[in-house]
Amino acid sequence: MNKDIEKILVTTEQLKDLTSRLGKQISKDFQGKTPIFIGLLKGCNPFLSDLLKEVTIPCEVDYMKVSSYVGTESKGSITIINDVTCNVKGRDIIIVDDIVDTGRTTALIKNLFEQRDAKSVTLCCMLDKPEGRVVDIDVKYIGMVVPKAFVVGYGLDFNELYRNLPYIGVLKKELYE
Repeated sequence: MNKDIEKILVTTEQLKDLTSRLGKQISKDFQGKTPIFIGLLKGCNPFLSDLLKEVTIPCEVDYMKVSSYVGTESKGSITIINDVTCNVKGRDIIIVDDIVDTGRTTALIKNLFEQRDAKSVTLCCMLDKPEGRVVDIDVKYIGMVVPKAFVVGYGLDFNELYRNLPYIGVLKKELYE
């Protein structure tokens, strides 16, 4: 798999640092509350797992499986494949995503939880790719801003491959063009 990577964009050490930083900040901001972390599958898995190890307040965890990409392109709509099992009404929700690119998925999920009467809905992403944004969305907790490139690893995939890389790298263009 390493031979398919043009360059490493975020090292394993940088990933540890950003999950530590975000976990501490979320713990401070939600002190005295019990938020529900809702991970957007599948890409959130390594990030959410490591983030939760850094959170020092009581919390709950649930997941949604949504689809918005085909290959390297955002479809412009999302499909909820598996919904959360928890009741979000009156609760503080932290949506955890691997990457915010166009902003469409995150915005739609945030609006969904607001319609379900969540007390608050806060966004947390491992990577932010603002150059790809087509929807204005406020992401409070951002691990790292990355340039517009097709990135894989640490949960991020290309056709379900590369999620298990311990770093985030730029996929060679000849593999997806």
